[in-house]
Amino acid sequence: MDYIRITGINDPYFRQMHDLMKLVFPPEEVLEFEQWAGPLSDPGIRVFVAVHEGEVVGATEYRYYDDMQVAMTDFTIIGREGLGIGPLLVRNRMEDILRLVQAGSGVLHGMFAEIYNPYLTQDYNFGGVKPMDPFVRREVLSHLGFRKLDIDYVHPSWHNDGTAVQALDLCFMPYREDAFAVESVPTGRITNFLERYYAVLPNKPQQWYDMIEQLKRMREPVRLLPL
Repeated sequence: MDYIRITGINDPYFRQMHDLMKLVFPPEEVLEFEQWAGPLSDPGIRVFVAVHEGEVVGATEYRYYDDMQVAMTDFTIIGREGLGIGPLLVRNRMEDILRLVQAGSGVLHGMFAEIYNPYLTQDYNFGGVKPMDPFVRREVLSHLGFRKLDIDYVHPSWHNDGTAVQALDLCFMPYREDAFAVESVPTGRITNFLERYYAVLPNKPQQWYDMIEQLKRMREPVRLLPL
């Protein structure tokens, strides 16, 4: 199985990846095909697919912000069972991020990720792909070291229509030897990241702005809780 980077919408593997995204993710989480042209040409946005016998069976998107010294896992897709897609994506993603870190500041505080909370909603079946079941994905992130931030989280729809997307948790995985001794994340790190990450969406819901303002008013760092 190969780990291949996608850098344009004309890449034949991109069509397969986009179809896979539409299968497993709710519509509000999937950027329209043509709108991927800009992100894929951005050197800071890393989109890779797992290709097995000519078929895209998995994918991941991530990025590293050198000035903030944090990374973000945008999404991870495992399209088939029993191929070891998850370990392939996680291993190669981390190796690539660490190369970016070493080429930059040399510091990585940790990685953000969003995850659906199946205890709040069970409306999504993620295309019936069992590895994408939100209960399974939640346990996988927990095993990797992610914990949820103790906030009521909301994010703007990727349809850029101003809709608030809820029933998700924002998570963070500290990157250091004693990672589990880290009990909180500075609010400035969270707000700086969210404002940068969602700057590409001009139509954000008022709930998102309210969340950001509430975070900025907090004097204490945000606690990390078990998933």
